[in-house]
Parts: sequence; C-alpha cells; structure tokens
Amino acid sequence: MIKTLKTVFTKKTHEGTTERLLQYSFSYFALYVVTGYLAKYFAKTLGMGGNTYTVYNTIGGMLICNLVVLAWGWYKFQSSERINFLGMNIPREFLYIIPSGVCTAVIIPTTTLMYVLPISVMVAMIIMRASVIIISRIIDTIQIKQGVLKKTVYWEENVAVVFALVAVSIKFIYVKPGDFDFLGNAAAMTILAAYLTAYSIRIYIFNYYKNTRKPGAIYDTKGFFAVEQIASSLALITAGAIFFYSIDLAAADPKTFAFQFKDSLVNTPALWKEGILSGLPFGAAAFFSVFLFMFKGRTATFAGLVNRVTSLVAGTVATLVVWWLIAGQKPPAMEDWFGLAAIFVAIYFMGKAEQKRACELAKTHEVELEKDTELVCDPANGAAK
Repeated sequence: MIKTLKTVFTKKTHEGTTERLLQYSFSYFALYVVTGYLAKYFAKTLGMGGNTYTVYNTIGGMLICNLVVLAWGWYKFQSSERINFLGMNIPREFLYIIPSGVCTAVIIPTTTLMYVLPISVMVAMIIMRASVIIISRIIDTIQIKQGVLKKTVYWEENVAVVFALVAVSIKFIYVKPGDFDFLGNAAAMTILAAYLTAYSIRIYIFNYYKNTRKPGAIYDTKGFFAVEQIASSLALITAGAIFFYSIDLAAADPKTFAFQFKDSLVNTPALWKEGILSGLPFGAAAFFSVFLFMFKGRTATFAGLVNRVTSLVAGTVATLVVWWLIAGQKPPAMEDWFGLAAIFVAIYFMGKAEQKRACELAKTHEVELEKDTELVCDPANGAAK
C-alpha cells in the first residue's frame, strides 16, 4: 500500500492502472471538497447563494473546461475511423459524442431544478446519487447482452453496489410526510425524467465508446471530454439565450428559477467575479468525473461506483470542513456517519474487484502495470493472489 501511494502521489502513471485510477479519484475528491465548501462559504459568509451563485459558478466551470480543451488542443480528437457527414470528413465517434454533450447540457440545469422544485432536497439527492449507481449496473447488463461488453461484472462489484445504495438510502429513514408529494407534480416528474434519461444515455455512450475500441485503436478520453464539453457549452448557451429573452421579469414569479436566472444576469451581484472564480474547482472536477466514468478496462458498474462513492465521501468531508471553518454550521448528522461506514464496506469490495480486474487486464496486455506495483497475480488464470 505504501509503495502504491508513493507512486500515486509522486509519479506519472500508465493509462488504465490502479495507480492512475487512484490519482483520478484523489483529484476528484479534493476538488469536490473545495466545491462543497465554497458553496456554503458564499451562501453563509458572503451572502451570495441560491440560483445566483449557481449561475455564476456554472459560468466559471464552463469557462475553465473550454479554456483547457482549447488551449491544450484536446479538441483535436484522435480517431482510427473517419466518415463523410454533410460534406465534412469527421471522426465516426462524433455521431454519438456530440449527443452525449447535449445530454450533459440537459443534466446541468435539471440538477439545479431538482433542488428548487417542490421536492425534498434530501430526497432529490438520494434519487440523483442512487440513480447513477443503478443506471451504471443496468448499462452493463444491456451491453453484455448486446455483445458490446465482453467483461464479467464481478460479484464483488455487485456487493459494492448494494452497500453503496445502502449508504445513499439511509437518509430515507428521516424522510418526512409530504417529501414524496412531487410524484404528483407534472413539472417535477418531467424534470426528473429528463435528468434520468439524459444520464442513462450519457453513461451508455461513455461505455459504448470504451467497449468498442478494437485492439490497438486510439482511446482518446481527453478528446472525448473536449468534444462533449464544447457541444454541451454550445447547447447551454443557446438554451440560456432563448430562456433569457423569453422571460419577462415584470410578470415572472420571483420565486421561480426562471425569474432568478434572468435576474442574476440583469442585476449583476457585487461578487459576480468571485462567483465565476468559485466555478474553477467545479469545472476542474468535471474532468476527473468524466475520466472516472470512462476509465479504461473497467465496467460501467465499477466506474459509476468509484465516481459516486468518491463524491459521497467528499460530501461528508466538505460538511466537516464547513463545520470547522464557518461559525454556526452543523456537523455531519448521525445518519451521515452510518452512511460513511457503509461506503467504506463498499470500498473494501471495490478494492477486491479492482485487484482481480488489474490482473485480468495485465494478462490480456490491455494495460501495463506500474514497475513498483504491489499487486501479485496468478500467471495461470490472471487472478489476484
């Protein structure tokens, strides 16, 4: 373990290794903690919260993502297969990467709307977190039946799914009467359906791209992220412009997201620059979120678990940091600690699954193990000893 962590924190690692997976996870974790803290700091200390903060935080996140992919040339997507489309010679993968970006553009606003509609925030969080875990497992089942995914979902991964869902769902014990009233609200159900549909399509596309790479084919996750991010940003800007010009502040209800969205842009807050800067860690986290979902050689079940479990642990840590640094804030509740315990059980089984998968990938030469790896594999069957 010590050698592994030394490699993780001090060396450049190979694509698809456990050490690279840990590097992405630790980076996502740290950025998620900062993102969680800043949201509370702006709301409780600086007085800039709610949808006003969300708007400028999102602008900052979009800016950093697009600046990186343009400045570093990630948009030059590398493909082993090109096609003619409307007179243009483009990578074949664009046919589904661009729709994935449109799905991302749907996920971003629907996530915000899930919190401002007549729905318990706690229930909204449970639905969003659990849905990604469940969707990822369903996608593996579908792609195995389609012959797209040739790998087996290990039993350890399935057990980890169960404990991760337990961790997420513990808060259901504290649901109050009326928290599920949104089930009868047409607007809330429409937004929830859009969120789940977009996420399902996006995760399917991630794994379709990953699982259809032929031996020796280019696996360009940075390029995938770049094209998806540009498509997402263009879709969001277009939708935002239409939304902006269709809202009449004099007639709109000040309590609605529509009013608050336009009002935050028309009546610019004093901290608008700081709000945009707060989106930098939020945008940076998006890189590692996508890289984890698309991590080479792993099933959707495992990748989705790593993504959500990392964010869940980071959420608890962010709550602790807020409690320590901002006066008057509450520490994590008892159910949060019980949930964290369940998460660590899930992590244990995920670790067992990762050992088996790393040996399997090494045996088939899909990844190159690090020189200082502590993993010991059985040459006969590729399993971890």
